[in-house]
Amino acid sequence: MRTTRRDLFKLGALAAASAALPGLAAASGSAPVERAKKPLDILILGGTGFTGPFQVQYALARGHRVTLFNRGRRPSPEWPGEVKQLSGDRNTGDLAALRGRRWDVCIDNPTTLPFWVRDAGQVLKDSVGQYIFISTISVYADGSRPGIGEDAPLAPYRGRDAMAETRETLVADIENLYGPLKALSEAEAHKQFGARTTIIRPGYIVGPRDDSDRFTYWPRRIAQGGEVLVPGDGRDPVQVIDGRDLAEWTIRMAENGTTGTFNACGPDYALSTDAMVHGCHAVTGGAARFTHVPADFLEQNGVDLPIWVSRTHPRYGGYGSVSNARAIAAGLTFRPLATTVADLLAWFDSLPAERQAAFGAGISREREAELLAAWRAQGA
Repeated sequence: MRTTRRDLFKLGALAAASAALPGLAAASGSAPVERAKKPLDILILGGTGFTGPFQVQYALARGHRVTLFNRGRRPSPEWPGEVKQLSGDRNTGDLAALRGRRWDVCIDNPTTLPFWVRDAGQVLKDSVGQYIFISTISVYADGSRPGIGEDAPLAPYRGRDAMAETRETLVADIENLYGPLKALSEAEAHKQFGARTTIIRPGYIVGPRDDSDRFTYWPRRIAQGGEVLVPGDGRDPVQVIDGRDLAEWTIRMAENGTTGTFNACGPDYALSTDAMVHGCHAVTGGAARFTHVPADFLEQNGVDLPIWVSRTHPRYGGYGSVSNARAIAAGLTFRPLATTVADLLAWFDSLPAERQAAFGAGISREREAELLAAWRAQGA
């Protein structure tokens, strides 16, 4: 999954604007959840971002005891059960609240910096059983080829001192540092926790609570109707995973004590760009019609539409077809795309008007019309 400097700033701003807004309960579904055979003591580092609240909610429904560790800067949702809150700051090494306690498993959600894993490991390696690190498919050295498996080479770090990297240095060079630093964070996890380590590498995470607006662009735009610009020829592969599917599977991995490395990409079938947009249209309805515009024309005009990556892209062409066979064999399941789209739109529609107006992904209707006119002017 590509992460740019613009993404990082936008995610921070939008998360601050909507973290305390409705959506968790409305989007979580009402189907009963079976209790786990053995309740666990689970420590979640973070827990108030995108997928963390879904982890908490599912863990509580399964009968587990949950502790959160974070800076306490985001309002927490109203949990359907008791959740312990510990405060600290990994940026400054303030991990005192974690000392002298024990948990069966630790889930590390927000980490990109290796020193965060090192410091947490020094405190927790004798205090937790399993350590689950949420990584990214951006760790791979070659994102251009299809079918990337978990054993593919990882992106090398070319800086001076990975342990000296900070959020500020990461933001300054996100394109070149994000993947390599995640890869080194994985290595540090193995160094600190050894065979007790689980690495989960998602691609695009979508669904309710997604403040990036990347996937939301498509059902929202399609719901508006009219002529919709679709990038490429419609055959480029797309992979997305509902944040709830990722969160719930992570808890089940903890319950099963499953270790190893897994690509958490979805769905469990080949999804094309055309299938994605028509799937969104099946949910939204309306008089939308789709016009395909070639990737090279979009590149010449500086257009980078969210979620979509051309299969011929020299650096990221394989990001829509990463192998998820190992994760599926380990129990990863996916709810229907239609469910994700419907729940996502319901959540987005529940946000205040000012948040909806601050939509931060894709292109404007005006820019879209300009591009379509320019494409036709070329004799398309």
